[in-house]
Amino acid sequence: MKTSAKLIVLGSINADHILNLDAFPTPGETVTGHHYQVAFGGKGANQAVAAGRSGASIAFIACTGDDDTGERVRQQLVRDNIDIAPVSVVEGESTGVALIFVNGEGENVIGIHAGANAALSLDRVEAQRALIAQADALLMQLESPVESVLAAAKIAHENHTTVVLNPAPARVLSDELLALVDIITPNETEAEKLTGIRVENDDDAARAASALHAKGIKTVIITLGSRGVWASVDGNGRRVAGFKVNAVDTIAAGDTFNGALVTALLEGNGLDEAIRFAHAAAAIAVTRKGAQPSVPWRKEIDAFLSQQG
Repeated sequence: MKTSAKLIVLGSINADHILNLDAFPTPGETVTGHHYQVAFGGKGANQAVAAGRSGASIAFIACTGDDDTGERVRQQLVRDNIDIAPVSVVEGESTGVALIFVNGEGENVIGIHAGANAALSLDRVEAQRALIAQADALLMQLESPVESVLAAAKIAHENHTTVVLNPAPARVLSDELLALVDIITPNETEAEKLTGIRVENDDDAARAASALHAKGIKTVIITLGSRGVWASVDGNGRRVAGFKVNAVDTIAAGDTFNGALVTALLEGNGLDEAIRFAHAAAAIAVTRKGAQPSVPWRKEIDAFLSQQG
């Protein structure tokens, strides 16, 4: 029997090394940056933190290395209201790393070393079967081995746990996996990768959503950056605008949106309300530097929304 709404996030943990530059270097060019920081990231951890800080009852299935970074990440996740019992420490492996350049426009380019994230194996997923089965929702991304994402989706689907997939980074996915997904949240690039439809306007977004509905997904939310999202349920779609803010950097904006969205849905909000809540969380995040340091707490999101009238 499922008690109070419980969220499981399955995904990656990285230490982000972030350097701000005026402009990205061209091949062979060396440029001098002006702000360097190490912050905790990884799509899975970012989404878990967004959910934890925005009020979800959440446990996190992930892997860290047996290094100092992994230890510090686990301590931080606990402070972010996350149950880390399902986080495995992988012997002889380093915690995942992301090397991130941010330019003057707040855009970023990223290179990733999976490290311990690659050890999120089928066996480790199977060990968390009961946790997934008892949850109300399972939120996943694609920085973990795709066979493990599929295995977790199967367990969730069999047990009526809502499967939410943020299909990032962009890649082609099997129809077998997509058929198990209840809610999918691609950006324009990811939507094109999954459907072959280039998303440049609302009509394109509607066609891409239809293609994903045809694969068995009931709810499609295509994130459109500053234009908000295209939200489609069983083919009834429309654009839901976001909030206008001055962006500093967009690292983890999508992750913040996803974590906050699922939190709001699990609290019983309708899709429109949940998207508005998620938009608010993401709007706050883009006004701050870094991944997890930029993720807002519930009281900040509520205060932001109360100022919108």
